[in-house]
Amino acid sequence: MPRMLVSDPLATEGLELLRTQGDVDVKLRMDPAELLTIIGEYDALVVRSETRVTAEVIEAGSRLQVIGRAGVGVDNIDVEAATRRGIPVVNAPTGNTIAAAEHTIAMMLALARNIPQAHESLRRGEWTRSAFTGVEVRNRVLGVIGLGKVGTEVSNRARGLQMRVLGYDPFVSPEHASMLGIELASLERIFEESDFICLHTPLTESTRGIIGENALSMMKPNVRILNVARGELVDEDALLKAVEEGRVAGAALDVFSKEPPHGSPLLDERRIIVTPHLGASTEEAQAEVAREVAEQVIAVLQGRSAMHTVNAPFVPPETQRVLTPFVDAGSYAGKLAAQLVTGQLQSVNLRYDGEIATHDTNLLRAACLVGILSPISDERVNLINANLHASQRGLRITEQKSPSAEEHGSLITVEMETTERKIAISAAQVRGETHIVRINDYWIDIVPTGGYMLIAHHQDRPGMIGAVGTITGKHDINIGFMEVGRLEPRGHATMIIGLDDPLPDSVLAEINSLPNMVQTVVVQL
Repeated sequence: MPRMLVSDPLATEGLELLRTQGDVDVKLRMDPAELLTIIGEYDALVVRSETRVTAEVIEAGSRLQVIGRAGVGVDNIDVEAATRRGIPVVNAPTGNTIAAAEHTIAMMLALARNIPQAHESLRRGEWTRSAFTGVEVRNRVLGVIGLGKVGTEVSNRARGLQMRVLGYDPFVSPEHASMLGIELASLERIFEESDFICLHTPLTESTRGIIGENALSMMKPNVRILNVARGELVDEDALLKAVEEGRVAGAALDVFSKEPPHGSPLLDERRIIVTPHLGASTEEAQAEVAREVAEQVIAVLQGRSAMHTVNAPFVPPETQRVLTPFVDAGSYAGKLAAQLVTGQLQSVNLRYDGEIATHDTNLLRAACLVGILSPISDERVNLINANLHASQRGLRITEQKSPSAEEHGSLITVEMETTERKIAISAAQVRGETHIVRINDYWIDIVPTGGYMLIAHHQDRPGMIGAVGTITGKHDINIGFMEVGRLEPRGHATMIIGLDDPLPDSVLAEINSLPNMVQTVVVQL
């Protein structure tokens, strides 16, 4: 029977399930040296956030078949080291979904009816009913930003409260949203029409500060804002100012940019309700997380695939030579395409040209979807679960294969169509490196490294390259490379500039103000 080590507290429900399949030892608060000494005796290791599963621990775990994380984040596990050893890392990303959704609804009702403020007033011996007149949520508009699992569950409950739900998520199909009773809307419309706004989106460069001064300026003065996702999604200074000035009726925050938020002025504003990151803090959620991770661990030990595997699967040697190099190519193409689209996504088409088209391309399909969905998913998307995530969002995905490639030996292309435009990104392998070789109609040659890329659509005129370089140089922003594609002299052109440093909004505005500049976007690969 397999031996399993649980090194952090785990709810009884998970422990009992594990014990049905093998011997379980619970050893809490071990120092790293002790863990290193004993880990070689176990087939499975289950942790929460306390135990550090380092590369050294993984190397010492000569019998390890699986590492389980009872929760979502795996920052305390060296996933890369586990992948090198062929050890699946599994987690429990859905166990706290209902808890987070219910906490959002609880915060919304408390905010609508001034419950915390009234409670404190009565505790002080006051009886001032008129000071706490609230609003009903029935017939109000709830704007939900992010329609992953939590956002969807919040929407379901809001509809039960007879609210009208507007949802923003570019990567959810209109048909899927309609089935859920959600009306898809742009961010601007959500800001302008919503009475309540809640956030359920992951933290990325594009969502950081999504509720900021500009967004707040579009909102109704009676709007109420809820954040039970990530603190950095909200510009806290801008929110506090808007509440103090009466431009926002109130806010409810469970998460903060710095936790714990000791000394934050948010804690002193009576119209802002605060809780100490309680979104997942229910008895049921802790039990469900424990059960979920136990099920994943047992699946691996029994030789089955686990639905929530965090790291990449092992690729059989016979497919490595041809397909493995294109996993990165597909991921980069998907990630770039996802950052360039605007509007509501309608369809995704994946093209495989050349030698790769003669093989089973399921791995490459998954790689493209990882690139597309990772930046916008509130769960970790990998090669194993990418297709599941796409189906849950109702995405329409088609695939095309051609055994010949005009420009390269093999080419992988991600084509995305939205309500506003089409985008096509092609990637290839050149001398053992991934190269982005096409953006729409423009053939280019870019090696996607770290840092940022400025993609500027402009009219091909003398001095355009120099003008952009002058602006970035003036602001001490270093250029790593520059590539220009054009269809004809003095016609439409696309300039791609690799930047070593972030590009502030003020500098981007300066570039956008250049004559003959049509449109710019900053992406990060």
